Amino acid sequence: MATTIRADRGAERGAGWEIRPEHHATPDAEALRRDYYDEVASRYWRRPATAAEVDEGLAGDGVEALAPPTGAFLVGRYGGKPAACGGVLMLDAGRAELTRVFVRPAFRGTGGAGLLLAALEAAALDLGARRMVLNTRLDLVEARALYARHGYAEIPAYCEGPYMEVWYGKELERP
Repeated sequence: MATTIRADRGAERGAGWEIRPEHHATPDAEALRRDYYDEVASRYWRRPATAAEVDEGLAGDGVEALAPPTGAFLVGRYGGKPAACGGVLMLDAGRAELTRVFVRPAFRGTGGAGLLLAALEAAALDLGARRMVLNTRLDLVEARALYARHGYAEIPAYCEGPYMEVWYGKELERP
């Protein structure tokens, strides 16, 4: 999978971004995954997560499946700096799950989240998916707003777990 998305046209929203597949264990990808988990855990617990809690949350989280043929992991760079990440996991022959979508706070508002979603959708299509699904928490209102803005609608639960409160889906099509 060689999908790379670049946005470097003048001053338009999203300019300066490059999003491409990257192994989840590179130093940049690992740092982004740590920041992602730290943010979602801290928000859930309403206090800063400790390094030990972040380590525990990342241990055995299944990220190794986010590589072809079962998935993809993408890293977004803004001005060459690691700024965002996200993954897709194939659930079956036609459905992929969106996971670990994260933009570092310093890079929010630059158009990267929408570009990241587009790149993740393209990666899912490359893997054979026709539909993208995801689950999230009700308190992650910014993420929920992002998904709604990009055509995701609430769907019935397709999985269960302690941190899953709302589910979304979207039919995928080639641009």
